[in-house]
Amino acid sequence: HKYQIVSPAAPTPKNPVPKIYRMRLFAKNKVLAKSRFWYFMKKLNKAKKSGGELLAINELHDRGPTKVKNYGIWLRYQSRTNTHNMYKEFRDVNINGAVSQMYREMAGRHRAHPNTIQIINTATLQASECKRDHVTEMHNSKLKFPIITKMPMLAKRLRSTYQAQRPMTFVR
Repeated sequence: HKYQIVSPAAPTPKNPVPKIYRMRLFAKNKVLAKSRFWYFMKKLNKAKKSGGELLAINELHDRGPTKVKNYGIWLRYQSRTNTHNMYKEFRDVNINGAVSQMYREMAGRHRAHPNTIQIINTATLQASECKRDHVTEMHNSKLKFPIITKMPMLAKRLRSTYQAQRPMTFVR
């Protein structure tokens, strides 16, 4: 789920009216989103949970979740040896699905745990902006997929090991 959290840092004598920060992040639920927010606030702005207060927590939804779109995700992750920056592209009907694909791919290809991955930015891309082959190959308007019909199995005594003609995989 994509959440937007708004919060100021704690007021201090030096700064009685602190700046208000807004962060968009991905988490499974609101509790984890709050935890992630304070984790980043502590790193970026030296603002701690004990002194801050949350003004708003909103779950963000996509506008058109019925149409397939291209998404670009900029991320950094901690491997066993170093920190790496990365850019990945995915096709999905909404940003939450694209982020889920990203977490699965990072786990499979790079053995990265979800808590070591930091999403820096996400964007909806036009077809001309896409760079990765597995995304651009789906942009062909004449793309066709074969319709494979399932034929019932013959009885064991009627089957042959080698067939004289090729099986038909299309519908007439």
